[in-house]
Amino acid sequence: MTSQLFAICFNATRPSGLARFWSGVLGWEPADGPDGDVAILPPDSAGFRIRFLPSQEPKTGQNRAHFDLTSASPEEQRRTVARALELGGKHIDVGQLPEEGHVVLADPDGNEFCVIEAGNKFLAGTGFIGALACDGTQEVGYFWSRALRWPLVWDQDQETAIQSPDGGTKITWGGPPVAPKTGKNRLFLELEVPADDDWAAEVGRLVSLGATRTDSGAGADSGAGTGDGAGTGDGNRDRGGDRDHDHDRNGDGDGDGVLMLDPDGNEFRVRRPR
Repeated sequence: MTSQLFAICFNATRPSGLARFWSGVLGWEPADGPDGDVAILPPDSAGFRIRFLPSQEPKTGQNRAHFDLTSASPEEQRRTVARALELGGKHIDVGQLPEEGHVVLADPDGNEFCVIEAGNKFLAGTGFIGALACDGTQEVGYFWSRALRWPLVWDQDQETAIQSPDGGTKITWGGPPVAPKTGKNRLFLELEVPADDDWAAEVGRLVSLGATRTDSGAGADSGAGTGDGAGTGDGNRDRGGDRDHDHDRNGDGDGDGVLMLDPDGNEFRVRRPR
């Protein structure tokens, strides 16, 4: 019994526009999401999707997670940057040094991402989205390795990284210092439990590994977890606010899943099987 990574979700002020941007940058196909939202699908159906969920919460500070996009050559890096700028992205300064080879950009909603230079050995063979690079502790890297049963592929100087046994995108955590959490995360993970598994037992397993259940369903505007990890909701609840709260208070989650916090206080959602 193991949760699978179903989606990486963006809380977005303009979901359709942001989906068009990332579809254009990545070359992924747009599709209707499972809850009437907007999604883009990878070329390989075995990979995660990216969902774009409505939220009017303003961006406060730098995101705790961002994409690192890979490049096979200097020309491909330049093409990726040019395509992103043409689609509405922009250059930003997050303190990178002039001699560093990667290019730091922001999408039209202000979410940071990097276009990595060719020849990066750590991201070799991962695909176009080389990594979801996160601000986080060693403890949270260990948690997600156990939660997804993805092996650690890096564990040094309190920096960690995991990758599916099937390969593909890595998820990395940079170790201390970790900036305080100032509101709900713009990007979060959504897990899915296989249809023939016990959903409640899997939620219990995640709690035993160090996750915390919140008091709310998975609402995009339901009041995010705070910096101390005492969250009251986030993510992608599309309907039924009071109903979701009552269900979670009774320990059942909402009709579609439950919102949880990892050991660093980051929101993630566990979908019910469909």
